[in-house]
Amino acid sequence: MYNKNNLFLLKNITFLILFLLVYQTGYTSTATASKNKTSNKAIQKTIQGKIVDETGVPLLGASILIKDTTIGASANFDGEFSIEASYGQTLQISFIGYETQEVVIDADYLNITLQPSSAVLNEVLIVGYGQQKKKDLTGAVTQLSSNDFKEGVNISADNLLQGKVAGVRVIPSNGEPGSGVDVSIRGVGSIRSGSTPLFVVDGVPLSNTNVSAPSPNFGLGNSSAKNPLNFLNTSDIASITVLKDASAAAIYGARGSNGVVIITTKQGKTGKAAITIDSYLSVSNVIKKIDVLEADDYRNAINDDAYDHGGDTDWQDELLRSGITQNNNFSFSSKTESGNYYTSLSLMDQEGIVHNSGFDRVTARLNAEESFFDNKRLKVKVNLTASQINETGVPNGSDAGSDGQLIIHALMANPTQPVFDEDGEYTNFNLNQNYNPMYLLDIYEDHTNTVRILGNAEASFRIIDGLDYKFNYGVDRSVSERNSTIYPNATDRTPEGAYVQTNLESQSTLMEHYLTYRFGFNKNNFEVLGGFSYQKFDFSGTTFSVTGIDPKGTGVKPEYDPGYSGQQNGLSGYAQENELQSYFSRVNYNFDDRYLITASVRADGSTRFGENNKYGYFPSFALGWNLDNEQFFMDSDVINQLKLRLSWGQTGNQEVQNKITQASYSQSAAGGYYLYNDPSITNGIVVNRTANPDLQWEVVSQLNIGADFSLWNNKLYGSADYYTKTTTNAILNIPAEPLSPTTTVWQNISGEIVNKGFELSLGSQIISTDDFSWSLDVNGATLDNEVVDLPVSELYSGSVAGPGLSGVVANIYKSGYEAGSFYMLKHLGFDANGADIFEDFNNDGAINSDDRQIFEGALPNFTYGINTNLSYKRWDLSLSLIGQSGGLLVNNTNLALNINNIVSDRNVLSEFYNAGASYSNTPQLSTLYLEKSDFLRLNNARIGYSLDTDRLNLEWLQGLNLYLSAQNLFTITNYSGYDPLINSPRNSGGNQSIGIDYTTYPSSKTYMLGATLKL
Repeated sequence: MYNKNNLFLLKNITFLILFLLVYQTGYTSTATASKNKTSNKAIQKTIQGKIVDETGVPLLGASILIKDTTIGASANFDGEFSIEASYGQTLQISFIGYETQEVVIDADYLNITLQPSSAVLNEVLIVGYGQQKKKDLTGAVTQLSSNDFKEGVNISADNLLQGKVAGVRVIPSNGEPGSGVDVSIRGVGSIRSGSTPLFVVDGVPLSNTNVSAPSPNFGLGNSSAKNPLNFLNTSDIASITVLKDASAAAIYGARGSNGVVIITTKQGKTGKAAITIDSYLSVSNVIKKIDVLEADDYRNAINDDAYDHGGDTDWQDELLRSGITQNNNFSFSSKTESGNYYTSLSLMDQEGIVHNSGFDRVTARLNAEESFFDNKRLKVKVNLTASQINETGVPNGSDAGSDGQLIIHALMANPTQPVFDEDGEYTNFNLNQNYNPMYLLDIYEDHTNTVRILGNAEASFRIIDGLDYKFNYGVDRSVSERNSTIYPNATDRTPEGAYVQTNLESQSTLMEHYLTYRFGFNKNNFEVLGGFSYQKFDFSGTTFSVTGIDPKGTGVKPEYDPGYSGQQNGLSGYAQENELQSYFSRVNYNFDDRYLITASVRADGSTRFGENNKYGYFPSFALGWNLDNEQFFMDSDVINQLKLRLSWGQTGNQEVQNKITQASYSQSAAGGYYLYNDPSITNGIVVNRTANPDLQWEVVSQLNIGADFSLWNNKLYGSADYYTKTTTNAILNIPAEPLSPTTTVWQNISGEIVNKGFELSLGSQIISTDDFSWSLDVNGATLDNEVVDLPVSELYSGSVAGPGLSGVVANIYKSGYEAGSFYMLKHLGFDANGADIFEDFNNDGAINSDDRQIFEGALPNFTYGINTNLSYKRWDLSLSLIGQSGGLLVNNTNLALNINNIVSDRNVLSEFYNAGASYSNTPQLSTLYLEKSDFLRLNNARIGYSLDTDRLNLEWLQGLNLYLSAQNLFTITNYSGYDPLINSPRNSGGNQSIGIDYTTYPSSKTYMLGATLKL
């Protein structure tokens, strides 16, 4: 798999196809409009008007369409419009959140006032396998529209959720462009697997497995997994819906235990064809610097002059840079009487804030829908996106030890060491476990190319009125090649040099059939859904390596000719597949818009589970009561809408390794024997894994009590929920029974993980006048997590890195404590000689591992978001703040910068030196490195100005908005690391780690200048 040219070719072919599509569709739309205009030329005239809301505020972007034609227009900043029409024709006026109004043209100028839709709760939300009005929902569901996605450098769709939805946390694993992100909904529900929800894009459930080739380990650790959602262009996203409780998520059964996130991309809109060009340029810098000793302070601190090398280097300044990002997005949309079209092309080039790192992406999208036969009986829809991602990495191993990755090398580097020696070569520190970080960058190259295509075709056929059949076929395919090189070097990390190529191919294929029947009589209304789903997942990969390669700059790079130098070895490969077959059903019942019932069940069969438990069954049941439709509330001046909700349901977790239910064998000398008189040993058969045909799904049961409300003429609206979420049948690799062929076995355990919490979301249009408007949305969530009845005394995870800390772990799972609590010595301070003082917890007169204590916990018990939008005439300002409290972090970065470094030619944290700590203190994991992760952050700020395009007298220009934006502008926190919002993947023993900051790549703050042009 050695192909470079096809990646460049994809970029050009995609652009050409999109250009032809845009030209042809635009020409057709223009021709149709011209034809209509010509045929009515004798009776048509220019009709003008103004569209305002119920308070007289102009509605920018309101859509105007001449009924039964494709001729349309949009309102400008002042709510004004003009359209070629004739008396007697009907205009259809629509705007999000307002009732669509039909106006018969009887004058040359029309004043039109739109009324709000009956309430915010009448909004139509996307749910699993369909959509519902919010007032009819019985589950805990939150939907964000494109209006909620403020401009920013958001590579991945999950970043758009940050601070917007109560109970949803978005935590990056590091700050590298395109890096992985942990999204958790309502806490952590599993010990073994992560908390990532199921993502569904345009009806296609995605696998959460990696889609980019993994990195090799040259002694510098393996790079963190990339974000599997980074292939989507966030500008293409129309809405994101979060299904939080089991009633909403149970329709996805075995994959809904961590919640479901449904992503819907844009379609063509009502009105004339539109072209949108969005372009921005941004600059990013490190969010803060770690406070280590500067050169002069270091000279004063050392006792050995041999450690003064005469230089003055700020290694963080040398390693970090201002990263420039360029993004250009082009889209075209159109809607005709029978269908709609949306196409886009996006090019993003992001420099990382660490030299030599970067992320380059090209994405192209085509969404099209057409209808056929009488009254649009048959609808055919296609969604297709293609992306090409080129990434340049640095030696940034998330699982490296104390000497194993770039950022730690820069922080530990002696500030008196110069970058270059007298001969102009990189200075050789002549140390083990600490190397010149700029030298590491110079000898290391890492390039990853990933092509991913996600597409699906849907066909919907109305058999009779109310009965619809839908077929959905989807394919998600990615091909990734990674070329990693470390050249011969003067360190003790692969000093002879090596080249490794890793390849990964993954594909999932989806096929679904389902029927939806809507019917009613009197005040009874029903919606019945039933269907079948089949999805197959295929993964394969190959790896080969070359060692002893030529020095850098000699001959041909191994990336281009692996056979040029060195010895080829390490050839390996694998292939896996698994299948998921499902049956699902849901019934919605509505009586008189007052009483609501929803019931669903899904049966999932997976090849991952044992012969005795191939299928799992996941039911849910929910009730809703619209009190505002009761007689005693109808005349209320305060309550516009009030709905109570109660739901219960079960979801599952099937994210386990393939074949773990089956026995595994290998030949090994460890199980060998001597045959006859042959002195050499004959390999025997060794059992690697004990079969367990009874293994079954992890099950999450969830109870939710909630309310949705709108008060004071819809000026204050929101929702409140209380939930309890319990994980049972957890899958763990635990000690086996006596006489078992292996020491451990995969089993379902009897223990539970319980998450409880309260969520509140409030929104208000505080001020709404002609010139000024102000809206405010806030959300907050509490979380109480506990491990209950664990059948073993404790489980450990969270390996820490540092000198002499091999095998030390920080996380503990134990009954009665929060998942991922911390287990360590309690640090009380320093004595008169600067020696560490630890608490003798067991009072035996000695300080050792028996004195470790449990400290809770990594999960913050309160998270919140504040989002506000203000507009004054043509100016707009939006602010987004996020925060958390009640959580802890192990600052593994500080642990590597301990005071002991002073006596080993390395740098230390200023705080430790200023505290008077003794240089002889041995590094030990303790509460000295355990810090609060509380923070308040201005996550995004944006100010924009919309030009008055009418004054420009350019009929082809619909709008032009200029904006300035900033991300991570400031953070109020006492945390001493780079970023308190972090979770490094330091898993141990197959158990997930929580709340460890092992700095592999710092976070950044970003300033952006952009423009959005609408034609």
